[in-house]
Amino acid sequence: MNFSQSHLSNWAAGGENALNWQGILNYGINYADDVKKWDNNLSLAMGYSHLGESKAMKTDDKIELNSLFGYEATEKLFYSLEFSFKTQFADGFDYKKDSSTPVSGFMSPGYFTLGLGMQYVPNKYFSINFAPVTARLTIVSDQALADKGKYGVDPAVYDSIGGQYIKVEDGKNTKFELGAKLIAKLSIPIVENVSFDSKLELFSNYLKNPQNIDVDWQNLVTLKVNSWLSTNITAHLIYDDDIMIEDKDNKTGPRTQFKEVLSIGISYNLH
Repeated sequence: MNFSQSHLSNWAAGGENALNWQGILNYGINYADDVKKWDNNLSLAMGYSHLGESKAMKTDDKIELNSLFGYEATEKLFYSLEFSFKTQFADGFDYKKDSSTPVSGFMSPGYFTLGLGMQYVPNKYFSINFAPVTARLTIVSDQALADKGKYGVDPAVYDSIGGQYIKVEDGKNTKFELGAKLIAKLSIPIVENVSFDSKLELFSNYLKNPQNIDVDWQNLVTLKVNSWLSTNITAHLIYDDDIMIEDKDNKTGPRTQFKEVLSIGISYNLH
């Protein structure tokens, strides 16, 4: 849990009262015997910023569940079945334009993937899983977003009736893709009390534009001050050509998304 707060009263230099908070939970349950293993990880994050009298703005929001079952082929190679689920807790807004109309929400989008492949684990710090047969289902449960064709689903169909455009068919709430997925993970101590975790996901859809690779790259640096105080630096890069983003010139298209968060707060390790 990370917090920052400031209060100003009759402050000649100006400024605003501010309150920021962020919570992060990473939890793993793993099983292994002589020939098989089952690795599970749940990652949750939520954060808001309150500035003056303005509406609270969301700064972080994530629900991610990953599960991988492996059966030993050789000492460092496993047949693998990998499942993942991703979405968010609350509605998201483009605060620069409108803080009342959501641009995302719980299960808008939601991603389910299931892939069959092989995992290579050369040591305890690094692993790479390649699943050449991976199904991915994208869900956009918010009909208003689905009608706009957000997150790659087919948009609503409109027809001109009496000089007005009337919706004659709702936008699709789901999109199915079949392709290949690669996941590379790195978790290493840099120096004493400083660790680095990185996960890179690449996905190619065989059914449409397989040359366009979706990228999801998450990085976390943890600096442990003592048993209860830590600093976290997270960096998250996403590129998905199905996600259309409007820029400052009102031009819409796929764009590289990037988020960085620096936080200092209370940390507890369950080990």
